[in-house]
Amino acid sequence: MSKVKSCLRMMAAVAAFAFTGGVVHAADIDYGKPGEPVHLVVGFQPYSTMTWSGVVMAGKKFYENYLPKGSTVEFQIGLQGTLVVNQMLAGKNHIGYLGDTPAIAATTKKEVADVRIVSVLAISYDICNVFISRVDAPKFANSIEAIKWLDGKQIAVPKGSCTDRFAQVVYKKHNIKPAAYLNQNIEVITSNFRAGKLDAAVVWEPVASRLVEEGLARRIASGASVQEDEGGFLAMRADLIKQRPDVVKAWMNAELDAQLYLADEKNAMEVVQMVKSRTTGFSEKVLWTALYGVYPESAGGNKTRAYLHFGFTPQTINLVDKATVFLHSIKTINTDKLRADAVMPQFAAEVLKERKLIAPVGDVVGQPDSAFTGKK
Repeated sequence: MSKVKSCLRMMAAVAAFAFTGGVVHAADIDYGKPGEPVHLVVGFQPYSTMTWSGVVMAGKKFYENYLPKGSTVEFQIGLQGTLVVNQMLAGKNHIGYLGDTPAIAATTKKEVADVRIVSVLAISYDICNVFISRVDAPKFANSIEAIKWLDGKQIAVPKGSCTDRFAQVVYKKHNIKPAAYLNQNIEVITSNFRAGKLDAAVVWEPVASRLVEEGLARRIASGASVQEDEGGFLAMRADLIKQRPDVVKAWMNAELDAQLYLADEKNAMEVVQMVKSRTTGFSEKVLWTALYGVYPESAGGNKTRAYLHFGFTPQTINLVDKATVFLHSIKTINTDKLRADAVMPQFAAEVLKERKLIAPVGDVVGQPDSAFTGKK
C-alpha cells in the first residue's frame, strides 16, 4: 500500500468517529498544585493547515520556556478534529488544536466533559474553504463563474466540517442546487476524482494543494471568492483551567510564540519540514503551498493566507456564532448559542496586554513559487 493510500485510509477511519462515540464520562484529572511540574497530553493536527501552530509547538518546544521546571508534554496526532475532541472528552488529551466546528462542538458536550475555547489559532478565507473541480471542467474567467457552474453538478464534501458549512453558505448565496451533495471523506473524494465520478468537492489544506499538485483536480474558488472565513481554535479541558491557571498562562505564552514564528516568512521551510516529519503522503512543495504559497485570485486565491489572531476579536466571535448556528441546523449540537463560559477570552487578553500586543498578532502572507527552496 502506498504512503498516500495508507494516510487516506487512516483519515477515512477517523472520519467515522462521532463527537461522543465510544467516550465514557471522564472524571476531573489531578494536574497538581500551581507551580508544580505538570504532565500534559496535547492533541494536534498536522493534516490540517489551519492548526499548524500546534506543529510548531511540537517542533520548537516553546512551552519549555514557560511551564514549571520538570514538566513534560506528550503530543498526539489527530487525523481529524473529531478524534482530538474524543480524546479530550475522555480525559486522554488535555489541550487540543482544532478547527472551528470540532472546537465548538466540544464545548457542548458538558455531560461528558467540560471543554472550553481559550485562544484563536488562525482565521483564513482559503485554507479550509476550497472548491476544487475535475481537471476537465471549463476554463472559468473568475471564481464566481466557477461557483455558478456548480449548479446541477455532482459535489462531495465531508459533512459537518468547515467545508460543509462553507459549501452550504455558497449554495444559498448564489442559488446553487447540486444534482447531488454527497457526504464523502477525503479518501473517497480522491478516488472519485481519479475515477471521474465527481464534478467538484470542497476540501481543506493541505489536501487541496495535494490534489491539485497530483493533477487530480483544479482549484476554482474559495472563501475569498465570497468573503466567507473559517478558523482554528485552541481548546482546553476545564479541570486544567480551574486547577492550573499557571499552566494555562504558560501555554498561552508559548502559543503566542508559535504564532509569531509562523508569521515570519523566514521560517517557512522549517515549518514545512516540521509538518512533513509528522505526516505521510505530502511533498514539501505541497505543504509549502498549503500555507505559504498563493493561488490566482481568479481561482479564489487570497494574498494573506492566514490571519493569526491569537486573541478574540469581533470577527472571531462572529465566526463562532455562525458556526454554532450551522452545527445546530444539521443537528450536530443541540443549541444554536453557546453557553457564556464556552469561550474564555481572558487568558489571551492578559497575555497580549503583558506583551504589549494586539490581535491579530501577525499574518502569513503568500509568497511566489520562487520563494520555495525545498524538495518538490
